[in-house]
Amino acid sequence: IIANCSSGIEPIFAVSYLRKVLDKEGLPEVHPIFEKIAKEKAFYSTELMKLISQGASIQDVPEIPEDIRRIFVTSHDISPEWHIRMQATFQEFTNNAVSKTVNFPHDATAQDVEKVYKMAYELGCKGVTIYRDKSRSEQVLNLGKQKRPEAVEVSIPISPRPRPQVVTGTTTKITTGCGNLYITINEDEEGRPFEVFMQMGKAGGCAASQLEAIGRLVSLALRADIDLKSIIDQLRGIRCPSPSWTKEGRIFSCADAIARVIESRLSKKRETNQTKQEIDKSPEQEIDNPVTQLKIKNIVGVCPDCSSALRHEEGCVVCAGCGYTRC
Repeated sequence: IIANCSSGIEPIFAVSYLRKVLDKEGLPEVHPIFEKIAKEKAFYSTELMKLISQGASIQDVPEIPEDIRRIFVTSHDISPEWHIRMQATFQEFTNNAVSKTVNFPHDATAQDVEKVYKMAYELGCKGVTIYRDKSRSEQVLNLGKQKRPEAVEVSIPISPRPRPQVVTGTTTKITTGCGNLYITINEDEEGRPFEVFMQMGKAGGCAASQLEAIGRLVSLALRADIDLKSIIDQLRGIRCPSPSWTKEGRIFSCADAIARVIESRLSKKRETNQTKQEIDKSPEQEIDNPVTQLKIKNIVGVCPDCSSALRHEEGCVVCAGCGYTRC
């Protein structure tokens, strides 16, 4: 490599390619004789060299004269059968085995390899080496091999929505194995979940930093309009050494608790919207019904735990949604 010598009896791997060395660092290499001839023959251009460096075979580039294309035939321009014939020619006059690699394209089949192995035996080769392009995740010599797209697809990166100056939300208290966890879910002006904050009863420590990290990532996902169900599925069921029990069931971890609260708030919001639609669609005589009027007038506030309607029943304020009571 230092002396810029050819690789034994191998043909040129490519006129321009990327050599991966030094912990995956890529070194671009261009065949110096090809570059010199291109400048002498006046067909050299930056655009042409860029096209070749992306993996285009010079056999398909009409700007390059035909006699030059016949000279600079690369390893992938030669069929596997002729790779073997080239090796067999040198093998005839060599006592030891001849090192030669048969380069296969990425779409080569097992039958293609079988054919080459049998041909190498029949022609008297003492050994044979084959390599299918991209058969390993990392390889020393790489071609760009980029297809020219027929249409350009414009991808718009996902970015979080800007935060309004004022947002409103609710805070839910849930018991975990590490203590009481207070989860605040704020909504934007359209009523969509916007951000999540968590506060553990026991402040500080590793748990607090992890909760802050989860809150930031969940908030980022919410502000980027990631599907809420996908967020819940990722957090739901994560286990820790200190699970807890609540009336809603077993809480496996703080992450599991966050998923349950987000899911609960989502279901409560759907129920509230459905109730509102039923009231809006109900006939006037139904609203005027004394029983309906009693239910509407009986609402005395919003539950601090689940944001459902608080009602005055039997001398106390209670929540039918989560069982909260001021008594």
